[in-house]
This record gives sequence, structure tokens and C-alpha cells, in this order.
Amino acid sequence: HGGLFVSVVWAEVGASRSRRAAEAADGEDRLSGDGFVLKAWAIACRKVAEVNSSWAGDFVRQYNNVDVSVAVDTGDGLITPIVFDADLKGLAAISADVKDLAARAKEHKLQPQEFQGGTFTISNLGMFGITNFSAIINPPQACILAVGATSKRVVPAPGAGEGGADGLRVANVMSVTLSCDHRVVDGAVGATWLKHFRAMLEDPDAMLL
Repeated sequence: HGGLFVSVVWAEVGASRSRRAAEAADGEDRLSGDGFVLKAWAIACRKVAEVNSSWAGDFVRQYNNVDVSVAVDTGDGLITPIVFDADLKGLAAISADVKDLAARAKEHKLQPQEFQGGTFTISNLGMFGITNFSAIINPPQACILAVGATSKRVVPAPGAGEGGADGLRVANVMSVTLSCDHRVVDGAVGATWLKHFRAMLEDPDAMLL
């Protein structure tokens, strides 16, 4: 398999989370960063359906459902509980699902149907301070997305380059690597998927439309 790497400016996700936290009712759960990543992933899979596929021995199976497997460290190894129909859920529902599944995974309380299957896997090692890595594809899935920690970097300011405008800013940037089974997803398809994924996270309000 092959890997594709891209950097995502995280500033707008951080601002969106802060705005929604300020607007939230007392006791309402805050939207998680993972929720934004999963929603962007689901939208990108709808736009580039070839990525939401698997290798079936002598043919490619493309899925209609968008079910993301999320790698969780249980202390005894990794397990990949599934957020089903992620493309049909809002950010709050996805965030709640991830929180519930991760908690029950660590307590070994998941049912087999909650972690067997999935159409695509996301592995996030950002909480361990890992900024960039490649993850191993979970067969028969065709792709896995490795999500690293954010770090401060110098990036172009909004509007830079438009009409001769110039300027730089310091912003949190997240590194992600998409590993693809090239029998199913070639580099051009994977790059197109990453373009949509990054666009959603750099303009998160578009995910609410």
C-alpha cells in the first residue's frame, strides 16, 4: 500500500468549538475534535465514494453505508468500535457516539457487532504527542487515516495571495496520512479525498450546512 500526507490548519475547528461551547446549554457536552474529524471524513467519503470500498479477492466492493472504525487503546490492545452512518449524523451525535464507544471499549463492554465491520478506519495518536505516522490498513478495508497531534506552525494568513495580498500567521496545524490499498484506491483518488477532507476542516461551518 502507499501513503499520502497532508497538513490541515486547525484554527477554524478550534474557533468553531469555542463558539459552540459558549452557546451550549448548561450540562450539554462540548463537541469533540474527533467529532469534527469523523464528520469531515464522512462528507469526503460521500464526495469520493471510491475510498469507501474494500478489496474482495477479485473485485472491489463499494459501500453505500459510511461506517467509520475508530481505533481505541483499551490497555490490553487496540479495538476499533464503529460509528455507523456517520454521514447521516450531526457533529453532536458523532461526538457522543465516539465518547460512549471509547468508554465502553476500555471497560470491555462492546458487543461484537459494534466493532466488527466498518468501511474505513481512523487512528489518532495525537494524544500521545505523535505528530505524524503511517497506520496499517485493516483488511478488507482499502484505507486508514492516521491523525497526528497539532503543532504551531507559520502558515499563510486568510486571503494571502488574493489580489496581491500578503501575510503570515502562526496557527495550530494537524498532520494526517492516508494509507491506501492501491488495488482499490490509487494516488489520484486518495489525493482528491484528502482535498475534500482538508477543505471541510478548514471551513468547519460548511459541515453544518
